[in-house]
Amino acid sequence: MKTLIIGAVAAALLHITPTVILVKRQDAVAHLLPGADQFAARELHLSSADSRKLHDAVGWEPPDGVVTFYVGKHQDQVTGALIFMRVDCQHGPLELAIGFGPQGTIRGVEVTKATVEMKPWVLEALRAGLTDSYRGLANDQAPAGAAKVKPQIGAMPVMHGAAAYRLFYGRR
Repeated sequence: MKTLIIGAVAAALLHITPTVILVKRQDAVAHLLPGADQFAARELHLSSADSRKLHDAVGWEPPDGVVTFYVGKHQDQVTGALIFMRVDCQHGPLELAIGFGPQGTIRGVEVTKATVEMKPWVLEALRAGLTDSYRGLANDQAPAGAAKVKPQIGAMPVMHGAAAYRLFYGRR
């Protein structure tokens, strides 16, 4: 029995691939919050009603009930905000940084982390312009490509962050 348990644990550990950094968080912040020289974390603890509202909007809610926005300022003027979103996939986690301009439009999306196994696919998708269609979108607007895949996978993680921004960032 002990050998069976050790074998199962070893098999599970051998399949887990390490996470690699594709873009350092500070580089994503600099790119998505240009001109900002002051930064603050704005942590929003969602009530169960707020979590439900977010779930109803995009079929997602933060696992710990907390959404954290990082706000950039220059001379006390907000230059934008960003949120880091973790996406759990069958091949491991991805992390995205989603930046918003001062008016709430999506400034850009950076894939900051992926697993070793996913890295080649992610880099190929990025070279093909995967995140380009999000640039300039209002936080309540879905990109055209998202409609094609929504029946199979639901709302895209970028839209999870956009919904959190739309529903909660401006009102608190």
